[in-house]
Amino acid sequence: MARPPFLNFKVDHMTLLVQPQMYNVAYVVFRTIFGCSPENMLYEKRKEWVAGQGEKSLTFAMQVGEGPDANEKLSNTMIAVVQPTEPMSQSSHVREMLDGHKAAAHWQHIALRTPDLLSFHKHAEDRGVNFITPILRDESEDVIQVFTGEWYYPGATPSGMFFEYLQRNPSDELIKKLESRNRESWFNDKTFLGLYGEKETEYQKGQVTPFLDFELFDEITKVVKEKNVWEIDDNLIQKCESIMLRYGSSRASHSKGNGISP
Repeated sequence: MARPPFLNFKVDHMTLLVQPQMYNVAYVVFRTIFGCSPENMLYEKRKEWVAGQGEKSLTFAMQVGEGPDANEKLSNTMIAVVQPTEPMSQSSHVREMLDGHKAAAHWQHIALRTPDLLSFHKHAEDRGVNFITPILRDESEDVIQVFTGEWYYPGATPSGMFFEYLQRNPSDELIKKLESRNRESWFNDKTFLGLYGEKETEYQKGQVTPFLDFELFDEITKVVKEKNVWEIDDNLIQKCESIMLRYGSSRASHSKGNGISP
């Protein structure tokens, strides 16, 4: 069976969390080891947490590679680096992710690019995938994007790892369709800050959204738990997908019954 075009993913970029002690050193490494120049810095974002104490750098992104056509953005390879800059007296989900894993650095998410984000989004939601944002538009980057819940399982600590799915260069028709669906959009640097705030809220509440609801995770586990990975054949895959589709359909019906738009 041929893979639908919207499931033909390309790695667009990756986001790396680092402890503050590593942040400036990481920048030096990108400049020296990876050969990046100041022109390769795609963005650097800052915030003043305490009035009068000056801005702190939250994140920077570097283009670490390009394809044969330097003018073709879709052939670029990019890495974003994020550090926790909040005062120690203030909560920080980035610090919690790093400290919780006893890590100096931690890959937070990989952004996979699809040529048809709306089709993939429906495909994933139909199978029970949780998204923590609607499909968002970043006008400055000419991109639409959506972020999933984290990969972890019942009884486990949140992993701090999730996926971003995005589509670059969306058509005007698609943008109008999105605007009619969404009542909110984050533009420019608000995209990063909006996601940052969303994750901070989750961690403060202690309610981190999983990639798959635990109930669905348990149902799938019952089917494949006693199997070796090479024993998970097409019949078992189809059985699991049927479970996922039933779960997704039931959840969508429940949301509509409560007046919640999908």
